[in-house]
Amino acid sequence: MVSLSIDGLSAALGGRMVLHGIDARIEPGKLIGVIGPNGAGKSTLARAITGLIRPTAGEVLLDRTSVSSLTRTALARRIAYLPQGQTVHWPLTAERLVALGRLPHLAPFSALSADDLAAIDRSMKRCEVNDLRGRITTELSGGERARVLIARALAVQAPALIVDEPLAALDPGHQLQIMDLLREEARAGALVIAVLHDLAMATRFCDRLLLIHEGRVVADGAPSEVLTAENLHHCYDIRAWTGSIEDQPVVLPLARSSPPGAAKPR
Repeated sequence: MVSLSIDGLSAALGGRMVLHGIDARIEPGKLIGVIGPNGAGKSTLARAITGLIRPTAGEVLLDRTSVSSLTRTALARRIAYLPQGQTVHWPLTAERLVALGRLPHLAPFSALSADDLAAIDRSMKRCEVNDLRGRITTELSGGERARVLIARALAVQAPALIVDEPLAALDPGHQLQIMDLLREEARAGALVIAVLHDLAMATRFCDRLLLIHEGRVVADGAPSEVLTAENLHHCYDIRAWTGSIEDQPVVLPLARSSPPGAAKPR
């Protein structure tokens, strides 16, 4: 198990400050959702956690060790990362693409071990892509390819898993299946962070939400504490119905708060 500390994290992209003094403590065992409107800094935060962006201030600690001090291989063994909108450019079979998740554990020019093959097999079955093993990934549908990429992240078997918009391109059934899978990973002891746009899924499955707006955490807690009418209006400029159906929490966006063309709330 690993723990994650984000201490006063600020980061810039293209000379523009995107994150401003982010603080968070994240422990394994719970599914953590990172939500917020477009351009809030969610993906930048995910990339900073994985060491792909060097902060302008503050730091990210993985088990009290700064991620900036870890080698790429050491980080890849400890954090499995699925970027937003990841594409596949090579005509690999689905099985070979998932096998790339085992690279951090392999010595140069070594073959896959029995443990590697078992990890590949298990992750493909869990993502329901076992029947796609021999298919060329560039010929798969967007949803099929997305599930293969999630399987690759799972095949790493890292103690931390960060997925950026894992539900994009998935049909409703597979959205539910993947969210169930992420929650299972957390319950099994992994540290799991999911960047999400779907507030209904975030409310339904996440134990804790970090709401980011203009590069700052404006709310952090249980979904019922974070997705208040005030926060939804302030961050998303929407009105929403909140309640429960079959004992499950539900958030249903109803309308924009501001009329078309009006300035958004700040």
